[in-house]
Amino acid sequence: MSSGPESPARPSGVQWTIRRGGCEVVVVEVGGGIRTFTRSGLDVMAGYPAGAMAAAGRGQQLIPWPNRLRDGRYDVDGAGHELPLTEPTRHNASHGLVRWAAWTLAEQTGDSVTLAHRLHPQPGWSWLLDLSTRYVLTDEGLTVTTTARNVGTTRAPYGYGAHPYVSVGDVPLADLSLTVPGGRYLEVDPERLLPVATHPSAGTAYDFMLRRAVGDTALDTAFTDLQRGDDGRWEVTVGGLPGGDVTVWGDRAYPWLQVYTGRATSATEGSNGIAVEPMTCPPDAFNSGQDLLLIEPGQAHTGTWGIRVAG
Repeated sequence: MSSGPESPARPSGVQWTIRRGGCEVVVVEVGGGIRTFTRSGLDVMAGYPAGAMAAAGRGQQLIPWPNRLRDGRYDVDGAGHELPLTEPTRHNASHGLVRWAAWTLAEQTGDSVTLAHRLHPQPGWSWLLDLSTRYVLTDEGLTVTTTARNVGTTRAPYGYGAHPYVSVGDVPLADLSLTVPGGRYLEVDPERLLPVATHPSAGTAYDFMLRRAVGDTALDTAFTDLQRGDDGRWEVTVGGLPGGDVTVWGDRAYPWLQVYTGRATSATEGSNGIAVEPMTCPPDAFNSGQDLLLIEPGQAHTGTWGIRVAG
């Protein structure tokens, strides 16, 4: 059985809980993201407490762009736009416009919940998008499907990212293993973390095509040219965890993914984790145009990703 809405007097707003078997997921009003995902009482995702705000992007949705946007400026169809700088130390606009927005309940069952949000025009953003995200617990884990529909009158630029952290508990980063099916990785400049170039992963420190120990490799790295299975999914697997392997996967809507190990050994208002982020486009796609989606009026984009738990 699912629980009804809990007290909204929390930093993350109303909480909706779904359950299936031994799995439980709590989805929140603020940002429409995931606060916790547990199985048999063990953390699958590194979440955050009910009395705290989401820290370090934990479980958040990154819409209408993931990652960083240089100087907050971009052009669409000959018109210039300038967004507030939400990462002022690097002079970037970061991770979209809905992380702190209120989402509403559209539908709930015992093992699923769908939230909705209308993204209105605001400084630096001129379009109307109806957003819907459905969270479903299945026998293999959690499935997340997001649809963005352009309900305005001009085509809208669009990118999507999600920011789940796979919980690693107290396991040292060096003792964990990773499989990342990325044929190319994105080099970024160290000061602003903006794209410089992509390079083949093979033979480099970023080559995790075959499962291997993380060791002393620190990742805050986007990957593309993703190897996929017959079902069209790519899979990133984190191994060496107390509860068994955890796999994050994405369908063909996501030609990019990012792996971030910076919170694997220092928790901030939550448990330790490795972020595995499905993305439709790379950082600064509003300027580069690389894999940027342009949704025509009346049209929609849908993508699905998920988390599979071993056992």
